[in-house]
Amino acid sequence: MVESGRTAGREPGAPFGIAEVTGVSMVPTLLHGDQLFVHYGARLRPGNVAVLRHPLQQDLLIVKRLIERRGGGWWVLGDNPDAEGDSRVFGVVPEPLVLGRVRARYRPVTPGRQRSAGVALSWLFSAVRPVRSASRAS
Repeated sequence: MVESGRTAGREPGAPFGIAEVTGVSMVPTLLHGDQLFVHYGARLRPGNVAVLRHPLQQDLLIVKRLIERRGGGWWVLGDNPDAEGDSRVFGVVPEPLVLGRVRARYRPVTPGRQRSAGVALSWLFSAVRPVRSASRAS
């Protein structure tokens, strides 16, 4: 399954927005249900995690790691080697389809669940994390 993003929090022309992860292709970096803080139009480098339009289905947003520039676009892979739906399937993603860099993720609280103060405090410290670039994309 491909990681898809739902642009819930981006105003037209705004440099930042929110997307939601669905699927498992970016595990362990991103999990199904994670919310992403996306910097649209950001400078991109190999190793960055990015939101892009699927090259074969452009109404679908996907989240992948940028590996390298090839022939006017990006070779992208998911962090989960067992998941499909990256450049191994659809090839290079043209530059205009790469929308922005993922800066951070947060894991929302499951509604309706009672939590102890300790569990709530633990969630608070672990829910929001920067999404770092891979030091060596391969």
